[in-house]
Amino acid sequence: GGRQMRLLGESLRVRYLELLGQSNPIPQDGYQGDYLRWVAAALVAEHGDSLAEVNNDYFRKRAELSIFANIRATLARLGVDFDVYYNELDLYESGKINAAVQALSTSGYAYQKDGATWLRATDLGLKQDRVIIKSSGEPTYRMPDIAYHVDKLRRGFEYIVDIFGADHHATWPDVLAGVRALGYDTSAIQVIIHQFITLMREGQEVKMSTRRGEFVTIDTLLDELTTPSIPGRDVMRFTLLTRSADSSMIFDLDLAVKESSENPVYYVQYGHARICAILRKAATEGFPPDDYAGGDLSLLGHPAELRLLRKMMELPEVIADAAAQLAPQQLSHYAQGLASDFHAFYRDCQVVSTVPAERELTRARLRLVEAARIVLARALGLMGVTAPEQM
Repeated sequence: GGRQMRLLGESLRVRYLELLGQSNPIPQDGYQGDYLRWVAAALVAEHGDSLAEVNNDYFRKRAELSIFANIRATLARLGVDFDVYYNELDLYESGKINAAVQALSTSGYAYQKDGATWLRATDLGLKQDRVIIKSSGEPTYRMPDIAYHVDKLRRGFEYIVDIFGADHHATWPDVLAGVRALGYDTSAIQVIIHQFITLMREGQEVKMSTRRGEFVTIDTLLDELTTPSIPGRDVMRFTLLTRSADSSMIFDLDLAVKESSENPVYYVQYGHARICAILRKAATEGFPPDDYAGGDLSLLGHPAELRLLRKMMELPEVIADAAAQLAPQQLSHYAQGLASDFHAFYRDCQVVSTVPAERELTRARLRLVEAARIVLARALGLMGVTAPEQM
């Protein structure tokens, strides 16, 4: 629903007719990307010229179906699975937007001015009133969001997390004000403002514009970021989790595929692979897992050993804090710290010794190494990142 979806449909119709030899300009503020040419080509292959007189609503629906199918496929590549998708169009067709506007008017929180419908936001503690229905009759961004939140609260949700893009930072106070005006408690709604991500390649910013069709897709990035050592999905997930949502991020595509300690995801995954290599080698030297499982940890006293032990013990608290604060970046920071402590331990302490007098110390250190493997793999797993056994 809304103006953007209408423009999407109109833009697709232009591309379809273009393939039939009819040249028409893309509508103002329409979508110019090649992705609509691909959808249009599929329509021509399926229907020929039989859609030439079909209205824009059909093209909007086809564009939506195609694009959302691609979105779902891309999310699957990222390891993201949403239980429910809610289409904004349902709010229009069910009359929920009109009902919310009517309720705001009845309560005195909406009024008419210059042909538009305004939310009396100043009566709700905000600095200025806001248009919720344009003079053209189209809702602004705020109104569908207000109606959606009301619908969600009516369905019994007790805790709602809203993620707004940084370009909508001024929208969410109006949305929550509108929900309060309709008599609902908004204290259970937590808002996260997600800052933009800047892609850098070869030291230059990658310029993008959705409407001009100038952008880099997630699928392209996943392919570009995949190396023989690390899947692109791991690079993408870990890198995105290195910064908080409210912090701007520079995503260095060259660094992300670099196999060195400068690259956080490589550094952490290499730590896990190194641990696995140590344990494999230990097994060939007479220290199988069932042998060192009973290692005496009281023999550990080196500062690097104790530092690693203390770091491992932090994981439960890190998980709890990350969940409570909606701050998953704490997991990536923890994983980097744990990998760093392990690398320092490996540098400072000889793990496996074949000297008979040091056998018990070796068993204790191997038990510590195995524990570090479990904790590091757990941290990576919680981020949806693999823990490779070799690299």
